[in-house]
Amino acid sequence: MSQTTPPDSKIDSPVRSRRELIAWRNAVFAIFFLSGLSIASWVARIPAVRDDTGLTLGGIGLVIFGMSAGSVLGLIAAPWVLARIGARRGMVSALFLVAIGVVIVGLGSTVLAAPAVIFLGMAMFGFGNGACDVMMNVEGALAERENGRTLMPLMHAFFSFGTVAGAGIGALASGLAVPVAWHLLVIAALIIGAALWTIRFIPVRESARDSRAGQPREPWRERMRHSLAAWSDIRLIFIGVIMLGMSFAEGSANDWLALATVDGHGYDNTTGALVFGLFVTAMTVSRVIGGPVLDRFGRVPVLRVCAALGVLGLLAFIYGTETWMLLTGVVLWGFGCALGFPVGMSAAADVDDDEAAAARVSAVAIIGYCAFLAGPPLLGFLGQHFGILNALLVLLVLMVLAGLAAPAARERTKVGAPAA
Repeated sequence: MSQTTPPDSKIDSPVRSRRELIAWRNAVFAIFFLSGLSIASWVARIPAVRDDTGLTLGGIGLVIFGMSAGSVLGLIAAPWVLARIGARRGMVSALFLVAIGVVIVGLGSTVLAAPAVIFLGMAMFGFGNGACDVMMNVEGALAERENGRTLMPLMHAFFSFGTVAGAGIGALASGLAVPVAWHLLVIAALIIGAALWTIRFIPVRESARDSRAGQPREPWRERMRHSLAAWSDIRLIFIGVIMLGMSFAEGSANDWLALATVDGHGYDNTTGALVFGLFVTAMTVSRVIGGPVLDRFGRVPVLRVCAALGVLGLLAFIYGTETWMLLTGVVLWGFGCALGFPVGMSAAADVDDDEAAAARVSAVAIIGYCAFLAGPPLLGFLGQHFGILNALLVLLVLMVLAGLAAPAARERTKVGAPAA
């Protein structure tokens, strides 16, 4: 990362050096990574938390609900936070909440063995991550625009890299019998230290609306009222449909793919885990290469092709009778849904007003997260009555709808060339 700190002024220069742009981009990469690291660190220690507290599966589900509820509240609050204190302070504050929540979870598990304390920590953890999710995507869209190339898929790939790192560290901590509290305390310290270092490279901006008009900054309540108007944009609703379909497919794979491989196709547990690993790998590869592909062909054609690949992949996985068909289907499934969330975020933020972009990102993020949260229970209910493979047919319908809604993501603002 460049060592040049962007000027800490209230109104940025409209032209940044190449070094400043790279530093800004890398800072956003790091924030995505930290978000993924925090989530995977918790997931990797769920078995240890269960052993510490004696929680049943239902109890674990209730604790996870605390994180989910906190995440939704964070998504809703993010436009207010952004309007009130800006992205730079907002993101570092959100990451501090994440770190504090992680520490509380560790204390509630190892020291107190108190599910209520863990629930509180998870709610704080979820709120911080939900708010940070909106702000880092808004910041990523702005950095993407000024860098002159599509970066959002790669930013989400860094989130995936963070989950891989968090899972690896968590597995190591578990193997060494490190208590949950000590493990999560180290993760929290890492998040805080990295956030304080990284945030220096995020520019401080006034509202784009105010800067263009050359007028004093509007009161935050007025800016909040402008932000809430985002939900009246029909184009934004169709962008939400794209994110609904592809996020539903992604979230359902995270929760049910391994089980569908075992129960639906009769493979063993190890094979189920390997199949899920193949899906995650396909997702990550797609996000790494997605930026240049989007720059070359544009959002709409790429989303249509992704939807088609997703449909083909699901058909191959659901109805395939040979191992190669299942594996091919899983790869196509991963390619099909990998770009939905990042492209939806870019499309939602594709306006000139920073606060409006935050509200739009918040709106589609809520839709996407609802798909993540509602998808697995719905598929579980359908799978119990009709079989898990038949339940996956719901994903086909949603993927088709996402493909049909693809024109809503068409580029609206021209991406400027990077500064020399």
